[in-house]
Amino acid sequence: METQKTISTRASIRDFTGEKISDEEIEKLLRAAMAAPSAMNTQPWAFVVVQDKKTLKEIADHPQLHASMAANAGTGILVCEDTDRSYKIYGPQDCAAATENLLLSAHDQSLGAVWTGVDADKANLFRQWCALPDHIQPIAFIPVGVPSGAKEPKEKFDPQKIHRETF
Repeated sequence: METQKTISTRASIRDFTGEKISDEEIEKLLRAAMAAPSAMNTQPWAFVVVQDKKTLKEIADHPQLHASMAANAGTGILVCEDTDRSYKIYGPQDCAAATENLLLSAHDQSLGAVWTGVDADKANLFRQWCALPDHIQPIAFIPVGVPSGAKEPKEKFDPQKIHRETF
């Protein structure tokens, strides 16, 4: 398996060529996302695929979002929690697992992607752009595209962050 290589070579990509992402590539991303574990197997995620260039530009131009790279992305994927399906308080964690799977799938397909967080203040913007019902809570927005160049991943392993038995 090449899983370890995919994990260790993935990097956040913020520069895209603007090329369209195919429906097949998007389906692979979403299949990977939906393969994530979830509390009590509730699978509380919902996804909004944003490909409209005008909407991507509006997202990119909004200073609070820190998502300027969306303007040149081939697509954006809004990862949401369906609060009607979540088990207790675990919905955001379940959606985070789905988001990581999506990022790894993008890298595996030679696509670039970056995780942009959506807090409560930003949620209303996405709620308007994507016509989200009240029970759908935005968690993350992932611009995805063909990378405009290569990016070396950062070495993040730090043995000082490892504790055994006690802190």
